[in-house]
Order: sequence, then structure tokens, then C-alpha cells
Amino acid sequence: MASQPPRLAEESSPSPGESELAVNPFDGLPFSSRYYELLEQRRALPIWAARFTFLEHLESSPTGVVLVSGEPGSGKSTQIPQWCAEFALARGFQNGQVTVTQPYPLAALSLAVQVADEMDLTLGHEVGYSIPQENCAESDTLLRFCWDRLLLQEVASSRGIGGWGVLVLDEAQERSVASDSLQGLLRDIKLRNLPGDPKVVVVTDPALEPKLQAFWGNPPTVYIPKEPGGSPTPVYRDTIPTDPVEAACQAVLELCQKEVPGDVLVYLSSEEEISLCCESLSRKVGTLALPGPQPRVLPLHPGCGQAIQAVYEDTDMGARKVVVTHWLADFSFSLPSIRHVIDSGLELRSVYNPRIRAESQVLRPISKCQAEARRLRARGFPPGSCLCLYPQSFLELEAPPLPQPRVCEENLSPLVLLLKRRQIAEPGECHFLDRPAPEALMQALEDLDYLAALDDDGDLSDLGVILSEFPLSPELAKALLASCEFDCVDEMLTLAAMLTVAPGFTRPPLCAEEAALRRGLEHPDGDHSSLIQVYEAFIQSGANEAWCQARGLNWAALCQACKLRGELQELMQQIELPLTQPAFGSEQNRRNLQKALVSGYFLKVARDTDGTGNYLLLTHKHVAQLSSNCCYQNRRPPARPPQWVLYHSFSISKDNCLSIVSEIQPQMLVELAPPYFLSNLPPSESRDLLNQLRKEMADSSAESESSSTQEFRDACVLQ
Repeated sequence: MASQPPRLAEESSPSPGESELAVNPFDGLPFSSRYYELLEQRRALPIWAARFTFLEHLESSPTGVVLVSGEPGSGKSTQIPQWCAEFALARGFQNGQVTVTQPYPLAALSLAVQVADEMDLTLGHEVGYSIPQENCAESDTLLRFCWDRLLLQEVASSRGIGGWGVLVLDEAQERSVASDSLQGLLRDIKLRNLPGDPKVVVVTDPALEPKLQAFWGNPPTVYIPKEPGGSPTPVYRDTIPTDPVEAACQAVLELCQKEVPGDVLVYLSSEEEISLCCESLSRKVGTLALPGPQPRVLPLHPGCGQAIQAVYEDTDMGARKVVVTHWLADFSFSLPSIRHVIDSGLELRSVYNPRIRAESQVLRPISKCQAEARRLRARGFPPGSCLCLYPQSFLELEAPPLPQPRVCEENLSPLVLLLKRRQIAEPGECHFLDRPAPEALMQALEDLDYLAALDDDGDLSDLGVILSEFPLSPELAKALLASCEFDCVDEMLTLAAMLTVAPGFTRPPLCAEEAALRRGLEHPDGDHSSLIQVYEAFIQSGANEAWCQARGLNWAALCQACKLRGELQELMQQIELPLTQPAFGSEQNRRNLQKALVSGYFLKVARDTDGTGNYLLLTHKHVAQLSSNCCYQNRRPPARPPQWVLYHSFSISKDNCLSIVSEIQPQMLVELAPPYFLSNLPPSESRDLLNQLRKEMADSSAESESSSTQEFRDACVLQ
């Protein structure tokens, strides 16, 4: 017979009047009155009925794995971590802390704030979070919420699993690369069932539960009862609107004019549409003659940063909130005050094509699982409303059952680098819920080989081990390491942070004054040097938010770039890599910076074939143009586009754009790219030019060496 779960403090919680007698077992301090208020709300959640069942399964599961299956809004993300912390506390945290993964950094942050409040604990001490550029946790933190990619990095960097007593993989139905990969690594470890292995809890939507059952070998599963209260019957439009932003705005205005109570959640396809919708609604709601306060329009997407907390704040005088979001809030970010949902039924996603090493922006229908999750956001008593800006046939005929697994849609080079760090000889040996295409894995291995991250046996080289330590793409990490050789570390640290975090100029200038201020930040050497110049000017401004707004820059992203730059510099010091003094602007530094970039980005080079800005990419036969945000496009008077360029990213869209571009010399490419990379390029005039240049440089080097040898012999004869 399985042992009984420990008796926990909440099972016999005293009444609020006796709160001065009750002590929080996590910090030894008396519970506050707010704790009891929140406890009553927690007990009303649908998941509370499954509390004892969950603890029993967590105690007695033969493999230490438990599945939790429940609909959005049932309380999974807030209550399961607390129960796991109580489970670990009853055992004195002998096996380590409780770590909870989230597919989005913002979700990890917001959940940590909410759970710390519910547990009556201090954020950053007993409860913490780890997200990019912000670690609000200590070595003795008991419950930590973590972005799943950071945890994957931790797992890959350690030989074992580490000091985790319980690992909770939340929102598994989001199908992020890190979540799927963690499950594969953990599954292999749990099959060995070694003493001290962490308990693993996988939390998911019911739609993915059968697939997870098969993957984990039918572990015990906790089914959360459906929330009491009515579910809204969706109202469908007859046709898909030509302008979904305008249709969503009109639907919101109609709701406001009807004066029906409750907050509104609007789903659009992209951050651009979210911004357009928020701008339009902010203008239009002010013209409505409403009896109460004006609705408050709030965006919710990854670029919001900590401004997301405004979504959870109580508005003054009961003002209605209109939250405009996209796929980010399909499953994460439970918002109890939402009573009305407006759904465009579309999502814009970046999908990586390994054959051409390019991303394409794909506008596609959401899955049936996502549509159901969105509808249930308006659940309650009485039920709210759900307006679908598409016909019902569109959902039935074109929507897939589940969200697409991101491991089948992203560049796998960073993942393969981490798998190699775990000494998995072949990425195909790792178990995946859905196995990525073989060509995607082969392309990732080929790219890592070109970057010298692999040795002759296909294992990580010494250089590859160092590359895997950096929270950067492999090519950017290689460029940063190359900067040590070329004495431009200070500039590459800035550039690495800006390329990873800050988007630069992501929209056209709004007025002539803003355009002039932007041109003042552009550098003649190209977009990479312009990013360094933007960062330096931002620091000189004192990180002033108004300064950023006047130039159309993302202040929050630039602040994150500052933090990431500091992290990268600290990491280089830990690895004992050399640092250099700033020299940005000198001719020697300019050439050194180009060399460092080419060392990492030789796979991303293009040549203007006809002098008109039509660039043929070296690695395949696609033709691309410079982005409208590129500094070469904005020069006055217009100048001839550079012939050879290095780019940061290539996106297949309506205009096939190269983004963040700088001019390079082909001699530098021949000098720094691996010879076998140049030999493997597909046939083209560009390849012929490079091979001819390589021959000329080799002949020139041989002549120089021969001349030096003859001079040495002549000197010997004279002596």
C-alpha cells in the first residue's frame, strides 16, 4: 500500500480570527489576513477537488511521473506548484527545490508574483523566478518559476538532473522546443528510475493528454473537474473580415455601448496588429458617451516586459479593461475578470525552413484546441460572450486539432548544441513527442560543423563546449568568441546583446523630426555598427525613456540589452576569456569588427548580382532585398547598394527581406570561412568569384613566401 501524503498546514487552517496563532511553515511567520482571503478563493477553484488525489499520485507513482489534465482557468498553474512545494517541505526538501517551467518568460514572472502572494511569502526569497536578464531567486529559494529554455540550458550543462526535488512542466500543450526536449531528456532518465531522481509533473490541456499518456508509459493522471458555470456559445461571422483589426475594434466598441459588464479579451494574429488595435481603440473609446469611466486598453505580448502587471491590476473606479493579445494568452495568463472574448482565429508564426536557412512569416488558422481555450476564457455564471470573426466552417475545415510543435518549425542548431553537451551522440537518439524532420537535424549538424563546434567524431569540440555556455545563437556566440582574437570584445558584447534583445528600428518613422533623429543614429558601416551606436547613445542619454520615444526605439528592450550585455561580460570573465578596451569608431576596430562578424556569420552572406539591390544568397538560389529599415535604404541622397553583405536574418515574406545588414569584402570571407564551406556552396557566379579569389590569394601568399625564402638564401650567401 502506498504511503499517505503528508498532512499539510492548509488542511487544518484556523479561521482568520485565529490567524495570530497559525504560522507559515515556509518562513515561520504568522499568516496574514490576506492569506485567508486568498485561500477561500483558491478553495473555490475546480482543481481543489483533486488536491488529495494529486498528492497521493505524487507520493506513490512507480516512476515518479504524474500527469495533470485540465482546462484553462481551472487553477493548474497556481495550485500545482504550491502543492508540490508542500510535498517537498514535508520531506525537508531533501532532494532540492521545486522548479516550475513556463513556455514564456512573462508567464513565469506573473505566476511567481501571484503564487508568492497566495503563499504569503516574499518574492525573491522563498518564491522566485528566473527569466532572461532577470534572476529573482536565491540559492535557498524553495519554489522557482523558470522559463523552460533556461531550465533546458541548466539540464544540458549538468551531468545529472541537479538539485530539483520536483520538476513541474506546465502548459505542455504549447509545444515549445524546450518543453518537448525536456520531456525527452527526463523520460530517458526516469526510465532508469534511479534513487534521488526528481518527481516530474506534466501539466497539460485535455487535448494533448492522450499523446502524453503514451509518451510517458501511462503514468497516473489527475483529471480536473470542469469549472461550474456556463460556457458561452460562440457566435460566428459569415465571412472572414478583410481587416481583422478594424473588425475587432468595431466589436469592442459595440460591447462598450451595450454596457454589458466584464472585461474584454481580443485575440489578433501578431504584435503589429495588437499595436494597431490598441492605438485605434485608445482613440475611439474617448469619443463614446459612456456613463462610467473610459475603458482601459492594454496590450499583452512578449514585448510588453513587466508592463504586463497592468493587466492584473484593479482599475480605478471599476473601469473596463480591454486586453489585446495573440497566441501568448491561449493557455497562459489566466484573467478571471474576462467576460467577453473576440477571436480573429488567426496567428502569425515564424517557421524555419532548413533547406534554405530562412524563416517565413506564416499567417495560419489557430488549432481547434486553441479556439476552445479562447472560448473558455469567457466562462462563468452567467456565461459571457465569445465572438469569432470567422465562419464555423473555417474552424472545422482548416484548423488542425492541436498547436503545431515548435520543434518541427524552428532552427534546431541551438538545441542540437545542447543535446551534444548532454553527450547524446546523435540527436536522433533523443525522444521527442513529435520527431523533427531528418533534414532539419542534418542542417543543424552541418551548421555546427561549419562553425567548428564539432570534432572529427561528431562530438562537441572544445570550442563547441564554450559556445554552448552562451545564451546566444551558435553563430552569434562564435562571433563573440572570435572578437577575442580580433580585439573588439567590447563592441561585440554590445552587438550580441542588441541582436538578441533589442529590435532596433522596427517601424517607419512617424514624422520628419523622428526620421531626422533616426538618421543621426545610423552608421556608415551598416546596421551592425548602427546598433552599437544606438546603444552607446542610449547609455549617454541616461537610459532616458523619452529619448527612446522620440526616435521610435523600444525603451524596455534597450534596458534588457543592458542587462544581457552585463551577463555576457560576466560569463566571459568566468570562462577567463580576454576583454578589450572600447575602440569603436577607429579604422582598425572597424575592420576587426567585420572579421569577428564574418567568423560567425559566413553562412549568411549575399551578393548583389546586378547592382540594383537584388541579392543572391550564397547558400541557395533565393533572391532577396534589403529591409526598408536598413540604413543603406535610408541614405540621402540614395547610394548604390553594397555588392557583398552579411545579414543577421532572412525572412521569406512578400518582399523577401534581409534584416540587419552590413557591407563586407569578399577577401575577408575567403580568409575566414572554412575552405570546405566555400567548396560546398551550390554552383553560382558568386561561388566562382570566391574560388577565383581564393586561388589568387593562395598564389599571392605562395609568391610572398617564395620571395621571403629567396631573400633568406641570398642573405646566407652574402654571409
